[in-house]
Amino acid sequence: MEVKTELLDLINASASVKISPQAIKNEMEKLAKKASKTMRMDGFRPGKVPVSAVLKRYEKELGNDAEQNLLKSAVDSALKALKREARELVGEPYFESFERKDGEIAAVFVLSFKPEFNLDGYEKCIPEYSIPEADEGEIDAKKQELLRRFASTEPIGSKRALKEGDFAKFDFEGFVDGKAFDGGRAENYVLEIGSKQFIPGFEEGMVGLVPGEEREINVSFPKDYAAAHLAGKDAVFRVKLHEIETLKIPELDETLLKKILPKEEKPSLELLEGNLREQIKNEKLFKLVNEELKAKFADALLENFDFDLPRGIVEQETDMQFGQAFSTLSEDEKKELGGDEEKYKAKRESFKDEAIKSVKLTFIIDALAKMRALDVSDQELVQAVYFEAYRYGFNPKEHLENYKKRGTLPAVKMALLEEKLFKDIFMPRPEKEAKKEA
Repeated sequence: MEVKTELLDLINASASVKISPQAIKNEMEKLAKKASKTMRMDGFRPGKVPVSAVLKRYEKELGNDAEQNLLKSAVDSALKALKREARELVGEPYFESFERKDGEIAAVFVLSFKPEFNLDGYEKCIPEYSIPEADEGEIDAKKQELLRRFASTEPIGSKRALKEGDFAKFDFEGFVDGKAFDGGRAENYVLEIGSKQFIPGFEEGMVGLVPGEEREINVSFPKDYAAAHLAGKDAVFRVKLHEIETLKIPELDETLLKKILPKEEKPSLELLEGNLREQIKNEKLFKLVNEELKAKFADALLENFDFDLPRGIVEQETDMQFGQAFSTLSEDEKKELGGDEEKYKAKRESFKDEAIKSVKLTFIIDALAKMRALDVSDQELVQAVYFEAYRYGFNPKEHLENYKKRGTLPAVKMALLEEKLFKDIFMPRPEKEAKKEA
């Protein structure tokens, strides 16, 4: 077996290998001989199965195993020639070519190692920003929003038509193609008209009803509706209004303050407003970070720090991005690309630049997290996956197993690390603020 290596840059090396038919045959015989000592086969005593019989029955399997063993040996030989160790590799070897001709294998693969780079001075990439403030109007609005959570409804005390902003107590039953469907029926349901909790057209169709009146409302379920059997379907809802209620906002007295601030020994309006002020500031800052600062920071990092990237990882990322985009194409577009190799390659190549940015930013974020002593524990990772499962109604354990099977847990962990990093950089921590005040 002949292996030749060539350095492509600081962290990538190309290796070419030629494996002769005889080398493959010898490896197959070696594997067959080992297997014959423990194999059971009809007509032969245990451990006495002839090598020739093993080769004949399992020729295809032995051939595949022999090739894999020889290619692994080729990787080991390449590492030895490069004076590197297997633990230094990043990702699996990436095959640029693989050919079989007259029983001989000729392959070229790329070995990639972890990039080394210096992020000193990365602070200059952090965009300038001011901590958002909360004005009195925003605090009052947040206070009213909070009071609505403790509000109750009460009958309006007069007989008039239902209007937007009212709370309707009513019965309803839904029909698709003339048949009632599961989950489409309720009695004495209370709904705020105009809250858009129901599908488009339903709440608007109730406006004008008076208590005791019945009505049929024609609506259409959205095409992206969660229940697939109802998505895009026309429906008729039969409704009967029982009562119109209005929201009774409670007074912000001492009793209510204790409910809102149960952990405070001396709850007060000033303390509540202070909490709301901080909440609004954090919400504004979170929005600023996610909609503006993260992108600016990432672009500055990519522009100011340059280093070689593992080619195999870049190719994997390109395949992933292309695969995701390909799945969204129409059947005609898929057929067109599938029938034209050059167009297919060009389309895949169009994702290369974004893949390079993604891989590069991943290494930078990982390095910055280490510099700032940040990490994501296994417990945090599992909690995040479980939370996602609960949110979408999945079985948490099965959801976690699916991530493991797909090999995408590292990507989830990196996303959590990125979130933690940006929060550490942009969101002020109490200890930082305390030092500033001192």
